[in-house]
Amino acid sequence: MTPTLVRQHIPHAGATPRVDRSARARDWAEIQERMLVPLYEAVYERLEVDSGTRLLGLGCGAGLALLMAASRGASVTGVDCGARERLALARERLLPGTPGTRARAGTRIVDGSPRDAAPAPGAPAYNLLTAFEPIGAAAGDGAVLADRLADAKPLAEHGAAMVLTGWGPPERCSTSPVLGLARKLADPEHGAGGRHPARRDDLEETAQRCGLRPDGSGRVACPFGYADLDSAVRGMLSTGLFDAAIAATDREQADKELAEALHPHLRADGTVWMPNVFRYLIVRVP
Repeated sequence: MTPTLVRQHIPHAGATPRVDRSARARDWAEIQERMLVPLYEAVYERLEVDSGTRLLGLGCGAGLALLMAASRGASVTGVDCGARERLALARERLLPGTPGTRARAGTRIVDGSPRDAAPAPGAPAYNLLTAFEPIGAAAGDGAVLADRLADAKPLAEHGAAMVLTGWGPPERCSTSPVLGLARKLADPEHGAGGRHPARRDDLEETAQRCGLRPDGSGRVACPFGYADLDSAVRGMLSTGLFDAAIAATDREQADKELAEALHPHLRADGTVWMPNVFRYLIVRVP
């Protein structure tokens, strides 16, 4: 989603998505981003994130995971590229106040590549790096993550933990067919070829490409729950995955087909519920 759940904008030749990116970023922060809170909590608990943690969040988006780490006392830096509206929300959350107001000590939000988030001269290296945008929903997303990790690895101290995350098996992720609709709408003839089922060793293979050694893993249930169908549509659209579908068709058709895809998950009380499982892999920087 954009991603967040999947930072994978689908290309469509000659088309500009007709979307309000500021509204989408707000929907992401208010509706969708919280769906991965159980994953963040599980990782932070396992790694005992506290005041001694110097964390770099890769693809930090609107900053909820950073905020949760900061609440544990961690010094946090977030970096993202091509997510200006989400980063603005991250700054609101983590750097509160008007211009000139003293920000939380040690907190930085960086628009750029991981290399742009290097510690200041004389400052200690990071001892935890997180990549909470799950791979396994789009072709090539593991390679994108590997590039980010390669850029970020020199910023970490020896033995620092890196956390990679991915979608669980499709049979345990109710959202998988809904995500597949995005590419089908954007490219009806070839849409199925742009996605691949999450594989058991996706995270390990990505780590191996970067010369990182595994040091534990886990699975976390992260159900996607929405108050109503409208919230579910807005939440899914906020991921950015449907932008190319909207450009290829129109907003009305995309909304209609997305609502139909979500309908099997609509419960009697009007809420929408999609059970999902996500996986994380802890690796160590040599």
